[in-house]
Amino acid sequence: MLLKEVAKRFLSNIRLYSRVVLRRPLYAYQLPAAQAIIDSVIRKRGFEFAILFPRQSGKNEVQSHLQAYLLTLFQRVPGAQIVVASPTFQPQAINSITRLETQLCNNWTAGQWKRSRGYIITLGEARALFFSAEPSANVVGATANILLIADESQDIIESEWAKKFEPMTAARNATIAHFGTSWTSDTLLSKTIRRLRALQERDGVQRVFIVDPDTVALENPDYALFVEKQIEKYGRHHPFVKTQLFNEEIDGEAGMFPPARRALLVGTHRRQDAPTPGRLYAFAVDVAGADEADTRPEAAAAQRDSTILRIAEVDTSTRPPTYRTVSLLSWANTKQHAIIPIITALIRQWQPGDIVADATGIGAALSSFLLKQFGDRVIPFTFTAQSKSQLGWDYLAMTDTGRLLSYADSDAHAAAEQEQLTFCRYEIIPGPARLMRWSVPDGTRNPATGLLVHDDYLTTAALLSVLDNMHWITPTGPALLAHRPDPLAAMSKGF
Repeated sequence: MLLKEVAKRFLSNIRLYSRVVLRRPLYAYQLPAAQAIIDSVIRKRGFEFAILFPRQSGKNEVQSHLQAYLLTLFQRVPGAQIVVASPTFQPQAINSITRLETQLCNNWTAGQWKRSRGYIITLGEARALFFSAEPSANVVGATANILLIADESQDIIESEWAKKFEPMTAARNATIAHFGTSWTSDTLLSKTIRRLRALQERDGVQRVFIVDPDTVALENPDYALFVEKQIEKYGRHHPFVKTQLFNEEIDGEAGMFPPARRALLVGTHRRQDAPTPGRLYAFAVDVAGADEADTRPEAAAAQRDSTILRIAEVDTSTRPPTYRTVSLLSWANTKQHAIIPIITALIRQWQPGDIVADATGIGAALSSFLLKQFGDRVIPFTFTAQSKSQLGWDYLAMTDTGRLLSYADSDAHAAAEQEQLTFCRYEIIPGPARLMRWSVPDGTRNPATGLLVHDDYLTTAALLSVLDNMHWITPTGPALLAHRPDPLAAMSKGF
């Protein structure tokens, strides 16, 4: 009888259960959402909740504690089920399963639970089922009669959630909990938050729980250091920092370089026609094609995309380096065999340590030639949806941290770059990959001039971000730029 009373005491309070049974106490900021969800489950109130925590502040820990707690509480209830939906099965659902398994390896339940079919965790009569919310996933027949969890709700497709998962709660009016971080205003999570806030105003029942990084840092000082490092690396207004750390939504489609961001790109240094001895330089080349039959006047031909060469001084006193554009050159409607000797001569003049070259499509020939001539100083870059997306995120990180600066001189190149920045747009593709499409949309014309606007200058600026994933070494003696791949770079991408 005494043991039953002890168990009843600990199972009546998630705080005691986490501290005494799981021996992994939850922070004070994690408890209100967990307690509200448990209250709704036990009282069969069928409420829906939205929980936003900054990235890496314990959102997934709350989920695993809830799952372990409820499985323990309902282990003698036949047919009791929790359903967890994640944007992908591998790795997200697998990670959720692993976290629950870790929590269940406690003195109360170790050896009593089992995993079956790769996605089901069973403790007594109660089960937790983990599914992918991808359109191709088969989840027919599952029922959530205790709790339905949307993990990373901002990355779950709304139509898939409505069709496959919400109906799982119908039979028993089960509680629903959305966990995630901010992203764009049209995600499942953002729409759910707006709807639940309206319900809160009507009945006074808190359904939305949002934790800011300052609250996390009060209980975990190390988290404050993490946030500071991310701001230093990406800038406070970088989309990842705004959404993943500060719970601020970003527009899914908008201007990529508003005036405040464009202002960050303007330096105080002067344009150069020759290198300064002892300085380090890098080249970035974006390649355009030439129409062999184009006999239009130069002004008309100039409306075509151009091959652009950007020469940047690399300041390695910052980590990652700061890139100061010191020269821009362009060739409109010029055949590659005419450009190659010029770029080759410029390389010999400036002696750049690195040459990032567009190797996509028609750019493959030029990058291949440069690679043969200058060896591992040349870094070919192939554009795909994924690589250009990452390039865009890194481009914003360089901009927002003040590490990408244009020269102060006003010339045709500077004017063209500012024009392209003004008309550049970006779009966030729904889903866990967080792909960003960015460009000056095809056919865009400057209404002041009526001329087409391209994005070739922007491409060369973005290509410099490839060098951020290198170790920069300044040896003694002549100024050289050496590099090797950074094994930690992939870990530091995104959050």
